[in-house]
Amino acid sequence: MKVLITGASSGIGRDMAREFAIRNYDLVLAARNTERLNKLKNDLEEKYKIHVKVVSMDLSVDENCIKLYDENKDIDILVNNAGFGVFGEFINTDLQKELNLIRTNIIAVHILTKLYLKDMVKKNEGKILNVSSIAGSMPGPLMCAYYSSKAYVLRLSEGIREELNKKKSKVQISVLQPGPVDTNFNNVAGVKFNLSSKSSEYVAKYAVEKFLKGKFNIVPSFIIKCAKFFSKITPNYIVAKVCYHMQERKRK
Repeated sequence: MKVLITGASSGIGRDMAREFAIRNYDLVLAARNTERLNKLKNDLEEKYKIHVKVVSMDLSVDENCIKLYDENKDIDILVNNAGFGVFGEFINTDLQKELNLIRTNIIAVHILTKLYLKDMVKKNEGKILNVSSIAGSMPGPLMCAYYSSKAYVLRLSEGIREELNKKKSKVQISVLQPGPVDTNFNNVAGVKFNLSSKSSEYVAKYAVEKFLKGKFNIVPSFIIKCAKFFSKITPNYIVAKVCYHMQERKRK
């Protein structure tokens, strides 16, 4: 069995790689940071005696996503984890950085999900885990592009799940919605969370366990589950005001 994980050089992606390695899955790890990927490869192969392939690649480029698929078609599980955030008022944030966010958080997920899903449906087997966020369930002033991108991932996964159900397909799609996680994401986005953050190790272990048991919506925190529930029953304009207040407190 082989798992492809994007954004695997750090944080949740790195720790999910370890969780799958513990369970004796071979791995294809994709990210931009070659040094971190090779270190992870060496650690996992030495400790767990599995095979790890490293792919150093920028997934914000469409052609790279297609190349990744073309060169790694024998995949049993796809984990779309690569992504990053941009913090600030929408009129002030950098357009090019936001476009790269959209290409990485949305377009790369869309391309890889479509290409691998088509193969999985033909074989009537396979699993996909798309990493969204609790941010995908609510409006996100001061991180508009990021919240919107994670909403896309969530809604895409929900729609695909129903299509698979109608086909009575054995292919599984799941979506992970963590809350604040202590990873390099915070440095890239330029924020500091004031809420208590879960460790990436905890989130990865919880996510992989629930995913392999077939759970669709994976939310690894009781507080975040409550936040998700209240965001559903509260008018969006009120949720937006609460989110703005919380985001404002993240400024470094």
